[in-house]
Amino acid sequence: MIEIGGIRAVVTDIEGTTSSLAFVKDVLFPYARRAIPGYVREHEEQLAALRSEIGSADMVGTLLRWMDEDRKITPLKSLQGMIWKIGYENGELHSHVYDDAVRGLRRWHDRGLRLFVYSSGSIEAQKLLFAHTTHGDLSPLFSGYFDTTTGPKLETASYTSIAHSLELPAGSIVFLSDHIGETRAAALAGMQTVVLAREGTEAHTAEFPVVRSFDDIALKGPL
Repeated sequence: MIEIGGIRAVVTDIEGTTSSLAFVKDVLFPYARRAIPGYVREHEEQLAALRSEIGSADMVGTLLRWMDEDRKITPLKSLQGMIWKIGYENGELHSHVYDDAVRGLRRWHDRGLRLFVYSSGSIEAQKLLFAHTTHGDLSPLFSGYFDTTTGPKLETASYTSIAHSLELPAGSIVFLSDHIGETRAAALAGMQTVVLAREGTEAHTAEFPVVRSFDDIALKGPL
């Protein structure tokens, strides 16, 4: 059990932290990849601004290449969010969230901690994921969301920016992630950190506290 005091807010990653890697890689990504060609063809006018951001005549080819390269690029993430919205709303998609993550998030919310998400997926995609889970709508638990428009997840400045926007000392925020690089960037910004070592991940380190589930994290508010 990891105990951390003086906490006023929780910022959590999604993939490999609250939700399984398999759901994102084996369900969400293939769903978007299959839909991109048709969606772009049918929404050319609405996607004019996105096309200019991408800056390529072959918009579909560029998007699919970025997906194959697992690029964390805002226009791609925005389009994926648009496509997933259709899937969630028509009932084709129901997002996975670990049972222990649901328990932890509800426990911390009930204790008055503010909960936030920071993921490379767009804010729209984050909201959709937590609103359409197999546990029901979890979105009321969250006070806000951050994505790549805040900055890259491997850069310390991104976490400094989050703390500034929350108007909280960085040390009163705990960041949860399965990614050591993200954890290191958050720690350098002054945040408390915990690494989630889920089954199937390689998140093992002596540099930061490591747990297997949210049940192993005890957060205490300021005195």
